[in-house]
Amino acid sequence: MKKVVKFGGSSCANAGQFKKVAAIIKADKSRRYVVVSAPGKSNSGDEKVTDLLYRLYDEITAGRSYKKTIDTITKKYLDIEDDLKLKTNVEYELDAIVNNIKEGAGRDYAASRGEYLCAQMMAEFLDFEFVDAANLIFFNEDGTTDYEKTNEEICRTLENIPKAVIPGFYGSLADGSIRTFTRGGSDVTGSLIAKGVSADEYENWTDVSGFMIADPRIVKNPKVIESITYRELRELSYMGASVLHEESFFPVRKDGIPIHILNTNAPEDPGTLIVESTCRGSRFGITGIAGKKGFCSINIDKPMMNSEVGFCMKVLDVFAQHNLSIEHMPSGIDTMSVFIHQSEFEPCEQQVISGIHRAVSPDSVVVDSNIALIAVVGRCMKSSRGTAGRLFSALAHSGVNIKMIDQGSSELNIIIGVQDSDFENAIRAIYDIFVTAED
Repeated sequence: MKKVVKFGGSSCANAGQFKKVAAIIKADKSRRYVVVSAPGKSNSGDEKVTDLLYRLYDEITAGRSYKKTIDTITKKYLDIEDDLKLKTNVEYELDAIVNNIKEGAGRDYAASRGEYLCAQMMAEFLDFEFVDAANLIFFNEDGTTDYEKTNEEICRTLENIPKAVIPGFYGSLADGSIRTFTRGGSDVTGSLIAKGVSADEYENWTDVSGFMIADPRIVKNPKVIESITYRELRELSYMGASVLHEESFFPVRKDGIPIHILNTNAPEDPGTLIVESTCRGSRFGITGIAGKKGFCSINIDKPMMNSEVGFCMKVLDVFAQHNLSIEHMPSGIDTMSVFIHQSEFEPCEQQVISGIHRAVSPDSVVVDSNIALIAVVGRCMKSSRGTAGRLFSALAHSGVNIKMIDQGSSELNIIIGVQDSDFENAIRAIYDIFVTAED
């Protein structure tokens, strides 16, 4: 077995968390490649190192005093260094970072140093080799990942290194300058390393015990999803459920490498296993519930539109002309509805409406605002009778009016539209009928 393990910012926040990470790695000899984020918050009043580094860069480049910020960063790392009796020489490293910023090193360079320092300290603490991500992860000039070069370099470099710690979040451009992923990008680093070393599993350690069936801010103490497919996860992530960076799925998915979401503070919890496919069913019939507020629907009515060749294409072209992305498009014989983010539609709503009239000469175009979309996702729904009936019954019983229903032929999910004001009530009603009632 060969595992890549990634630890998030909360898992590296202080010396105590470093010790938990070491215990987890020593408990399983197959955990050979470790990816770390920059130290996160130790408590609610603390600040993430990455945020402090962004501030440091802004203060230095603007010619403002940066003493308070660099002192805060230094203390954060010195506390870890002193407690663990490391020899990293944090103050020397931070002096070099400040000088490099003054000499023109960019904002991405500054932000990446949180992971860089953390990985050096973790490597010393674990007695693993430190490998700089700048020598493994490569970006194209447009900011996209150069997957081929990255995979080749990871394979070549780590082939003869049995145990290594690699900083997450960043890589390099062709000229050697540092480039970062978007926030949360250490997840992507871990995924790329897992693919490059042909890992058997990619463990992603964070501060939650896996994906929850529903948002814990809406449903009190929701159950954890035991296993989920990549397709299901994509559906839930798109609708707002987020534990992993969305780009982290693709490298490992291509090679069928499972991702295991685990909790650094509760390593005995089973977590959530993300897989390409599985024969494991869900005890609740559904896998998860997620949703977003802030949509509107543009409802187009015209008799016999179904027989008018190119009707939908002409309507969609109007939205494309205004650079608007379509979320969902349920339709009937004489009606067609387009769902879109309301904040994007409002600035150009009248131009779009008039454009639709010019394009297809509808009888009417009616806009309905303040709509929330909720996705009920589950690979077992297609083999379970009465799923939709239970869903609609639960919402009716809770007094929630359904404004839209959309179900794909794959039967992987059912998407419903409700008023924004009914969003939380609808989520709780769906959770209760499928989970609480079956628990």
